[in-house]
Amino acid sequence: MKNKTTPPVMKTARTLPAAARAGLSAHLKKGGLVAYPTESCYGIGCLPRHIRALDKLVRLKKRPQSKGMIVIGSSLAQLRNLLDRPSESTMAMLENEWPAPTTFLLPCRRLPPLLRGRRRSKLAVRVPAHTGAQQLCRALGTPLVSTSCNRSGGRPCKTEHEVRRLFGRRVRVVGGRIGGEKAPSRIIDAETGRRLR
Repeated sequence: MKNKTTPPVMKTARTLPAAARAGLSAHLKKGGLVAYPTESCYGIGCLPRHIRALDKLVRLKKRPQSKGMIVIGSSLAQLRNLLDRPSESTMAMLENEWPAPTTFLLPCRRLPPLLRGRRRSKLAVRVPAHTGAQQLCRALGTPLVSTSCNRSGGRPCKTEHEVRRLFGRRVRVVGGRIGGEKAPSRIIDAETGRRLR
């Protein structure tokens, strides 16, 4: 008999049936959270402009509101509407760099402070070097917040089982294997070239 405390686990984005995709999309639009594999660990996220979902994510992770969150997308084009008109040279650089386990900080003053971080004016964005994460954003037709699936300061989840054990039914899970990266993505300020992580 299925354990009632087990959260819904869906197939990888590549094989996500239309009904499951529609259900996940509706879940996110209602402010729900989703966990999914990325390059080095499971990520947990929500829709980037959904204030209630962002607040829920911050509280679930016990994450300081001063820390900004990363947003991933299937392509630069999918992420562009979140940003403050990057220059042509910046766009060319990003097109050349991505997909990669490299996150860039770019100006984004129009977005919720919970997303970019209190008193911050730049957003961390990435086209991930993980096919499943890319395909998930493509299948849903939207970028997703992507913060490590853990309590703030804790070890990130590496498997579906670890996600279930940590967060129970509070998040939906899109299953799959994480990538081979041993460390979180690099974070670079696209304007200054300074590496922050």
